[in-house]
Amino acid sequence: MSAINARAIQTSAEIISNKKIGAYHHMVFAVDSIGATARPGNFVAISVGGPSSSMILRRAFAIYRASDKGSAGGHIELVVAPHGQGSKWLTSLPLHEKVDMVGPLGTSFGIPTQPARTILVGGGYGSAPLFGLAEILKTRGCRVDMVLGASSAGKIYAPLDGKRSVTSMTITTDDGSAGLHGRVSDALPKLIEENDSEIIYSCGPMAMLEAIQSIADRYGLVHQASVEESMACGIGVCMTCVVPLRGDDGIVRMSRTCIDGPVMDGSSVVWNSKGIIPEGTWGL
Repeated sequence: MSAINARAIQTSAEIISNKKIGAYHHMVFAVDSIGATARPGNFVAISVGGPSSSMILRRAFAIYRASDKGSAGGHIELVVAPHGQGSKWLTSLPLHEKVDMVGPLGTSFGIPTQPARTILVGGGYGSAPLFGLAEILKTRGCRVDMVLGASSAGKIYAPLDGKRSVTSMTITTDDGSAGLHGRVSDALPKLIEENDSEIIYSCGPMAMLEAIQSIADRYGLVHQASVEESMACGIGVCMTCVVPLRGDDGIVRMSRTCIDGPVMDGSSVVWNSKGIIPEGTWGL
């Protein structure tokens, strides 16, 4: 493990809750020290399919909440969208089933040392890691405005849950079935101006993160983005999750989101690369 993953352990995690909420499953796992050491923005990698499965690669899931307390000791919560074979297998498991889990992995969101005016932007189930972050920011005296967006009302995860941890909540849907009709990027400029926001935290699809970075550039704001790229190993070995990052020296390098991220400085990501290695990238 790298220094980034120095706290990571491999454990047999027991499912102690599995509830379907709208389009997603809210799952709670009893874990060892992962509950105590996980931070908002970290993720876990779970072996899926069982011992005889052909799905040999782990699946990465952002941590929704983590705690080292409770009747089962340390636990973590995940929000899982049962889209692919691996996630469908995971959400179909009964209570008390155990899964092979590695975590906490990756970088976490940076927390201001002084109270700040923050705005949290999430897309679909990608908003999961922002809920725990909101709670920490509130305890640090920060103003926390949250924007949650999705294609339709049924894909907004637990907006009432979010309201308990934030100063204000704004909902957007592409089809207008809940909240404002439009995308999170449509609502963001007005909220930044009204609340004099200083820091943007985001998690969601890459196109959404790119649009948010454009707005952050316009207003001169810090943007911490949890980048969504497919992670196969989660520990920096397989190189499937690389994105181009521009370093302080101006040189673009292909960087692994599981090691250098998933939380990254949005201004460093070369967003318009469209899956192609940019010309002039180091080593090309």
